[in-house]
Amino acid sequence: MSVTRAPGGRPVPRGGRRAALVLAVAAVAGTLAAGPAAAADGTAGQRETVCAEDLFVRVTAPNGAWMGTLYRGQTFLVEEAGGTWVHGFAYGDINRRGWVQNGWFC
Repeated sequence: MSVTRAPGGRPVPRGGRRAALVLAVAAVAGTLAAGPAAAADGTAGQRETVCAEDLFVRVTAPNGAWMGTLYRGQTFLVEEAGGTWVHGFAYGDINRRGWVQNGWFC
């Protein structure tokens, strides 16, 4: 029968590997359950980073004409906040003022 040894040569109890495996699996499961960071609402006066994969910029909220799309990592300066839509300046490829759905910022 072979003996498992820890770094430094110290023998590891037979159940030690199993306990380490259980702890490692629990840590990974906890990380996966937490998921990615939750998106947040915009704050007036703040240049916010888009967390969504893509975020439509509209002329008026909520059903106004589409003027462009912001992508994850691009920014939006929130000028008016509150409610489900925010108004401000869309940087990136758009570079115009418009409305975006609130709650998709990092």
